[in-house]
Amino acid sequence: MTMLEVDGVELATREERTVRVVRKWAAADDVVALELTDADGGELPVWAPGAHIDMVLPDGNVRQYSLCGDPGDRSAWRVGVLLEPDGRGGSRWIHERLGEGDLVTTRGPRNHFPLSPASRYLFIGGGIGITPILPMIASARAAGVEFRVVYGGRTRESMAFADELAGLGDRIEIAPQSEVGLLDLDRLLADPAPGTLIYCCGPAPLLDAVEERVAHWPDGALRVERFSARSDLELASDADREFEVELAQSGTVLQVPAEQTLLSVLEDAGADVISSCAEGTCGSCETTVLVGDIDHRDSVLSDAERKAGDRMMICVSRCRGAKLVLDL
Repeated sequence: MTMLEVDGVELATREERTVRVVRKWAAADDVVALELTDADGGELPVWAPGAHIDMVLPDGNVRQYSLCGDPGDRSAWRVGVLLEPDGRGGSRWIHERLGEGDLVTTRGPRNHFPLSPASRYLFIGGGIGITPILPMIASARAAGVEFRVVYGGRTRESMAFADELAGLGDRIEIAPQSEVGLLDLDRLLADPAPGTLIYCCGPAPLLDAVEERVAHWPDGALRVERFSARSDLELASDADREFEVELAQSGTVLQVPAEQTLLSVLEDAGADVISSCAEGTCGSCETTVLVGDIDHRDSVLSDAERKAGDRMMICVSRCRGAKLVLDL
């Protein structure tokens, strides 16, 4: 299986391709933008707002970056990359060593942050979290749907693509913390607005604060994308326990010890699985579940998707019962 599709939305693909960096420029302090084209000059895969790609680094490690260009342009992808000095080295390699004309391997696109239909949108971006929101804004604008954008960052100079967004006029609030302080979420989210969907991406403190303030909004009003794993009580899980997993396509049955992840057991057995972040944030290891009670521990799926019980992130999630049956 190369593609997972839910409700007509393509969520995951294993397709690898080589792309070329045809343009690299400074989008803000510590942020570079890359324009990528197919190395052979062909069309790039279709994608929709909210999608991201994996970039495979020379050391084999993988990083995820949101596509922030025009979904209708099959000739090029655009991503924005924040330099993270205390990160694992991927962003530093891109900033310092990846240059125009260089080739890089990618996977995807994948989309776990799709834009759903609504009568109105509120987009909240924090720092580099504005990137997946950019094509959402363009989509809402093209459809004639009412929307508002609130974009926060440390300083005006650190906020990528702010000049591009300034053309939205009174529909956007650009709020550098150095000038206006933290975003006034109490004011912004005080009154629930029926028919409005909130899309938010940014650092964990921002997402946590937004989630807290929309507790009185209708269920499902908030959609978030996280760059790091959640650690709040909402994701508290049962103590690790041993369970059995059956691979439906081959009939293979494996034991998953309490001290080992499901992903590692499947990899050791030679199962056809892919993974990237290993912490439940990127969605690359999403797998269809045919039977079993899933102990969800990811930061990707919504509450409704968890309740459906038909897919899981095998890098972190486990089984609440004795057995899972996977479509592998």
